[in-house]
Amino acid sequence: MKFKFKISHKISYYVSILVSSVILFYFAYKGVVAYLIHRELYGGGLDTLVLLRASISGIMFLLILLFIQFIKIPDLKSHRTILRGVFIGWTSVFIILVIVNLSSIYFVLLTGLVAFFSLITLFSLEDQIKDEKNTLTEKEIYLLQQLAKKK
Repeated sequence: MKFKFKISHKISYYVSILVSSVILFYFAYKGVVAYLIHRELYGGGLDTLVLLRASISGIMFLLILLFIQFIKIPDLKSHRTILRGVFIGWTSVFIILVIVNLSSIYFVLLTGLVAFFSLITLFSLEDQIKDEKNTLTEKEIYLLQQLAKKK
């Protein structure tokens, strides 16, 4: 699929970091509020709801750290594999949210948009990989020039 515009793979990671941060802060806030209410009502301990919201926040924090590490990878083929996984992950979350909890329309839209953006970035990355195959690197050009001088 040939796109007229090129989207950098880093932008997809930044969008995923932004969406993961929104989910992280939302569930961290909701978890703290649930903990404070549970502490006032029952005098202490942790509720299942508090633990669930804290674990979702922790998972989002780890995903943010992973996306930051993915940005540092220089190889385009590795990014293609990673972006396929990112697309599958966001699409899975989107489908599960549609099936389980359609009332949280903001999260459904947010995850759907980031999954769609990852798909567009993946198609753009495929075109970039094809273009990269048809070009020579600086070292290859230098070696070809040296070879041509020897004849």
